[in-house]
Amino acid sequence: MYNLFITLIASAAVLSAADADLILRNGKIVTVDRAFTIRQAVAIKGHKIVAVGSDPVILKAERGPATRVIDLQGKTVLPGLVDAHVHAVDSGLSEFRAPLPPLNSFAAVRAYILQQAAKTPKGEWIVVPRTFPTRLEELQMPTRQLLDFEKDHPVLFDASYVLILNSAGMRKCGITRDTPNPPAGEIVKDAQGEPTGVLKNAPSLVVGLNRTAHFTEAEKLDALEQQLKRYVAAGLTTVGDRAVNPEQIDLYQKLKATGRLPLRVVMTWRPDASQPTATLQQQIQSAPYKTNVGDSWLKFGTFKLTLDGGMTIGTAYQRYPYGAFGKQLYGKTNPDDRGQLFIPPAKLLAVMRTARDVGWQLTTHDQGGGAVDNFLDTLEQLDREKPIAPSRSHVMHASFQSPEAIARMKKLGILADVQAPWLYLDGPALEQVFGYDGMRYFYPLRSYIDAGIVIAAGSDHMIGHDKNNAVNPYNPFLSMWTEITRLTIKGKVIHPEQKISRAEALKTHTIWPAYLQFAETERGSIEPGKLADLVVIDRDYLTCHEAEIKEIHPVTVMIDGKIIGVNQRSSAAGI
Repeated sequence: MYNLFITLIASAAVLSAADADLILRNGKIVTVDRAFTIRQAVAIKGHKIVAVGSDPVILKAERGPATRVIDLQGKTVLPGLVDAHVHAVDSGLSEFRAPLPPLNSFAAVRAYILQQAAKTPKGEWIVVPRTFPTRLEELQMPTRQLLDFEKDHPVLFDASYVLILNSAGMRKCGITRDTPNPPAGEIVKDAQGEPTGVLKNAPSLVVGLNRTAHFTEAEKLDALEQQLKRYVAAGLTTVGDRAVNPEQIDLYQKLKATGRLPLRVVMTWRPDASQPTATLQQQIQSAPYKTNVGDSWLKFGTFKLTLDGGMTIGTAYQRYPYGAFGKQLYGKTNPDDRGQLFIPPAKLLAVMRTARDVGWQLTTHDQGGGAVDNFLDTLEQLDREKPIAPSRSHVMHASFQSPEAIARMKKLGILADVQAPWLYLDGPALEQVFGYDGMRYFYPLRSYIDAGIVIAAGSDHMIGHDKNNAVNPYNPFLSMWTEITRLTIKGKVIHPEQKISRAEALKTHTIWPAYLQFAETERGSIEPGKLADLVVIDRDYLTCHEAEIKEIHPVTVMIDGKIIGVNQRSSAAGI
């Protein structure tokens, strides 16, 4: 009797599983499972995948009277794509009121300032949106003198960790040759001791400027929601927002509570590292969140501190000086300048130990090789106390690597959060700074993979709405194309020995970031039992001409078994 009961229960389960809600057939299903299997059909019930296989097997085993069947007409299906590194609130607000012009030259910058001056009351700030000297035609950092054609308004040129002010801006902020450098910052001065207008890691010196105060909470929620929808349209089903503060956390939570969160989000908490060590430690210990608090739609991932600046502006903390071309590109006045390290090693260790002890996965923004080495020093000390590998801690950016640092990462079990499009956009300028040989370990993806280091790819999207033209474009297919080709925007291949395969590049945007986010058992591949996050694309990623990879366009995006993004060019069959 017991065996009969078990048989009846098993039969009922089979009948239930066979009644799939949706079957996608006649396609090329790139599963990204352990064997990188290619299948023909996938069955979905509720929000999960129940089966993958051939058309005859799936239709026979999974189709019920209410099952919807969609003919893919041979199209390729990928797991839902992940961008492991975005800044969605700022990017959503950046063009919320009006589009930004392309700022790729001094002439374009000047035209933008004149346009803003015509509609800005005298004495009020004009802000040039984030632009990097590595992406200006002149390959030169602007200075106070360059911006001084505008005399009636203070002007701020935003280059991220570097700000450049005109003379009116310097006067408004009260900055003179006698103004002391702020903690961990620098007022750059010329040979005569006069400020050049370049401020490194010194936003605290800027007065009378609040760049987001004029947005209401409703506008911020709308801007964030719309930006997340743009990510979905690009084929993304999960993003990692890599520097949230309490206000941004609240925005995400409100979107989720009201049913307005269009894709999955993993949040990285970044507190203000300029606070005293004891204050930071108390803040960490009292915070109501840590790694994996949340659910599959919205959760916390990593604890982050910003350790150095940026390579595009010459403040990334390098292992060696920036060299002669650094004077032009970055406005440097000290030939021995290696960049800036924002956090002393003792403080970094104390704060990271506290975060580790309450259950956080750890990372730092560590752009330059010297910063990478400093973070690895910290992780090695923590590893002596307790193995660090289970935390899946990782370097972030780590643009300039070395064989020694990679070996240390392998030994510790450290992962990497990488942004390949910087090679595409900034490689030509950086090669002039460091030389071709100095670029050998610039995003060395082949070396990472050969060492067994898990790579999570992302964009660091921060400004602009267009997936291809934003400051740091978030088109995942551009990212994969760059990983595969190592081509720059100038058409040159930089160190082809660091190329990776199409299959590996796809993993950097699927199963590997899912692993970094402690989600590899629920997403990142098309396998039974996993969440039904899929993207149907307009050509075959695995076989199309290499040049076409960056042109691939999502046709349909599915999250949790629901089609939430459909391109208008999709077929009448529903895909």
